[in-house]
Amino acid sequence: MATPIGNLSDFSPRAAEALTQADAILCEDTRTTAKLLMAYGISARTEPLHDHNETHRAPQIVERLVRGGRIAIVSDAGTPLLSDPGYRLVRAAIDAGIEVTSVPGANAAITALTLSGLPPHPFMFVGFPPPRAAARTEGFARLRAAEQAGLAATLIWHEAPHRLLEMLEDLATVFGADRPAAVARELTKRFEEVRRGTLAELVVSFTETPPRGEITVVLGPPAADDSGAMDLDAHLRAALATHSVKDAATLVAGMVALPRRTVYARALELSREAQD
Repeated sequence: MATPIGNLSDFSPRAAEALTQADAILCEDTRTTAKLLMAYGISARTEPLHDHNETHRAPQIVERLVRGGRIAIVSDAGTPLLSDPGYRLVRAAIDAGIEVTSVPGANAAITALTLSGLPPHPFMFVGFPPPRAAARTEGFARLRAAEQAGLAATLIWHEAPHRLLEMLEDLATVFGADRPAAVARELTKRFEEVRRGTLAELVVSFTETPPRGEITVVLGPPAADDSGAMDLDAHLRAALATHSVKDAATLVAGMVALPRRTVYARALELSREAQD
């Protein structure tokens, strides 16, 4: 069930009732959850469930559920499973035929999307980008390649404040400095702030004033006249007419400034479509 992302008043009566009735509450950090339980006068046993022990603990917890136990999952803030632990346990419970339900509530990605001023749907929540620059840029390039293949969605990430500026610079390099975006921080808290503008403008803004707090980045979809999809496929089809898939991908990758293996994957798709 969802827990507040900042403002304790966002905790629903239904969520409080569910935690009161639970035999155990699984949480990322028992100390963080203890503060929430204390605020609402809930006395229930808490147990840690995090990335390092979820796989090991899941079978034991499922067995308790099979015997009729009532177990709740919460994250430190927001909705479990979304960039937080819980998926492997929920998947195991579903596979065991156990009824699973959700108590909805606060979610930073959706809150940032509604405040961003960017198209709300379709959207794609991507989670945290890789911390290392090379992997981060490659991940962004794959999404840009997907746009060049027809994807048109608002993209959402979480990011740590000390990596935000580097992330924005990488986004500008891959998606274009004039792409509209928004950076939301400290959502529902006293110093909530949403900065909106192009990626270039946001880079300047956060260079002058380094960010603090919990951050969500929202990137608007490509413009309606964006020619990326047409350009990539047109270049690939032209190259495939006289080259192998491998050679065509190598040739076009240099033309569109995308990783070769990303272009190769698209070239392979186009080659198969042509054969069909």
